[in-house]
Amino acid sequence: MSTPKIAVIFYSTYGTNHAVAEEAARAARGAGAEVRLLRVAETAPQAVIDTQDAWKAQAEKVQDLPVVTPDDMAWADGYFFSFPTRFGAAPSQVRAFIDTLGGVWGQGKLINKTITATTSAGNLHGGMEGTLLGFYPTLMHWGAIIVAPGYTDESIGAAGGNPYGFSAKAGEFNEAGKAAVAHQAKRLVDVTARIAAPSIETA
Repeated sequence: MSTPKIAVIFYSTYGTNHAVAEEAARAARGAGAEVRLLRVAETAPQAVIDTQDAWKAQAEKVQDLPVVTPDDMAWADGYFFSFPTRFGAAPSQVRAFIDTLGGVWGQGKLINKTITATTSAGNLHGGMEGTLLGFYPTLMHWGAIIVAPGYTDESIGAAGGNPYGFSAKAGEFNEAGKAAVAHQAKRLVDVTARIAAPSIETA
């Protein structure tokens, strides 16, 4: 069976989703995938970022990590997205990146790619489920295959029980959360290997 290629893509304002993405990348590599850890480009003005020390510190922390591009989307067999909720939806930075994918989408390079997503919010009722449910229809337009964690492992319930994807209260990514993210990443690798292998081997 061929090695699945997984792009772990994150946008993180204060660091929670960066930590989630690092755990997902670690677990995916441990499950046998070739992984690229990639960040979504920041679109907020530097003057705005500078008004919040935590935001500024996080931006500086990830500045040397590669920014995700449409070429990365074409390269990967599957995607693990992690980003915070903004008023019950994906942040504008993520939507801006999605809007650059018309070319690879038009070439059919997003078809049958697997995808799963996680999110965070400042409180437990900050739109977490709505953010993931609002994001997944975009992937349906691509012809991608959603790999939600469901209740396929005890770690899901232990981390809060979101079947659409792990969700965290910002700043509280604990051991239970790490276990749930690891399971979600491994599940993505497993399903991706089953789907991608035939097309890779017959190419």
